[in-house]
Amino acid sequence: MTSERATISESDRDLEVFQFQPVVAENATKAHAEPAVDDVHVVIDLRSKTEAVAADTRPYLDETANLLSAPVWKLQAKRALDIIGATVALLVFSPLFVITSLAIAITSPGPLLYISERIGRHGVPFRFFKFRSMRMDADSWLTDLQDVNEADGPIFKIRQDPRITTVGRWIRKLSLDELPQLFHVLSGKMSLVGPRPPIPSEVEEYGEWEFQRLLAKPGLTCIWQVSGRSDVDFATWVEMDLEYIQNWSLGLELKLLVKTMPAVWSGRGAY
Repeated sequence: MTSERATISESDRDLEVFQFQPVVAENATKAHAEPAVDDVHVVIDLRSKTEAVAADTRPYLDETANLLSAPVWKLQAKRALDIIGATVALLVFSPLFVITSLAIAITSPGPLLYISERIGRHGVPFRFFKFRSMRMDADSWLTDLQDVNEADGPIFKIRQDPRITTVGRWIRKLSLDELPQLFHVLSGKMSLVGPRPPIPSEVEEYGEWEFQRLLAKPGLTCIWQVSGRSDVDFATWVEMDLEYIQNWSLGLELKLLVKTMPAVWSGRGAY
């Protein structure tokens, strides 16, 4: 990606950990009291002193975060889990691929898959596949619908989105539209567990804090997925992703995978 704001630089990977420690947060505030003039994310002059201090208390990561400092064998174990899990899921859910494809083809003109660009680890873009759940001209409606956006931050979400087809509403509720991403897991572009991959327009609005979620490979599920999905505000979503990166372990990986299916079938926050 060519945008300066969508590229994770080496300095972005060496962020300091401010995580949940008031004393450290106070030091972080002092450290940021004189930001560089050419920092494209400088907003401190536009906010009150209280707001600036509050922003500096947010958790930041560095190379000591569990996922970023994990030994090679643990990362290899995570990758093995991805390959085995995705392969088994593709076999088990193969009937759902057929049923979903037929339902889309019969009820809505257009391609079966919606292909878009998403941003992966370290800001690298990749082609992203999912079953199409909206009208073919859905993207052209986006500007007209901005005034009714129900999400905060750079995210766009509407509970009753008029662009979603009848079949699309069901496959989104059950997360069947995400099934093609299992192939991304096999290819190594995604993991079973990790922060959800954002679209380029969202990343263009990221600051240094939000960029941290791009330090990990994107995934199908994460803490956000099992904690309410779209019912969670954007700041909390980012905090959940950073919590995953900071406290990652193979045990946490398995725990999130186990919790994902009940969360998916409940349909909570899926729209």
